Amino acid sequence: MKMVRSTLSAAALMAGVAALAACSAPPAPPASAGTPAQTSPQSAPSQSQVHGDLRQVMRGILFPNSNVVFFAQGNDPAAVPKDADGTTSVNPLAGVYGGWEAIENSSIALAEAANLLTIPGRMCANGKPVPVQNADWQRFVQGLRDAGTASYKAAQSKDMDKMLDAADTLTNACSECHDVYREKSEQRGGDAARCTK
Repeated sequence: MKMVRSTLSAAALMAGVAALAACSAPPAPPASAGTPAQTSPQSAPSQSQVHGDLRQVMRGILFPNSNVVFFAQGNDPAAVPKDADGTTSVNPLAGVYGGWEAIENSSIALAEAANLLTIPGRMCANGKPVPVQNADWQRFVQGLRDAGTASYKAAQSKDMDKMLDAADTLTNACSECHDVYREKSEQRGGDAARCTK
């Protein structure tokens, strides 16, 4: 029995030494000319990728999260009854992170989603590129980011008057952009003219 423990102890010691040696190994030499340098996941540059068109981002992220924020204009989120199983709720206000926390989370989602509206390569549903290079587009995106931040602060305060003001800020941020890039009458080219001035 002692021999088995000694053998196991020796094996554990050898494994520990091998692991320590691997951890303290000297860094690999720099890549020579013509050989691509290997990068670790921590040092590799992240690249934003586009997976949906602008309408999909609006309908999937901005529209539903805006509605959660707008709910708090005249309704106390804390009064929303929780679903029987909040982990499977499709209503953020009634889910496990419901009530005021849902308003906070949706506000953060709106502020963060503003970043998605600046990724080059995104297209509108009509096939036109999202005008991320336009100064007014950048200003409108910043307005959305600011509105999301204002909504988040108002939700943290749990003050209905502040939520009313924050929802108004959000409405204005959305309207300013939509008036230029989305709302296109037939005289202005209809849906085919979206994402253009």
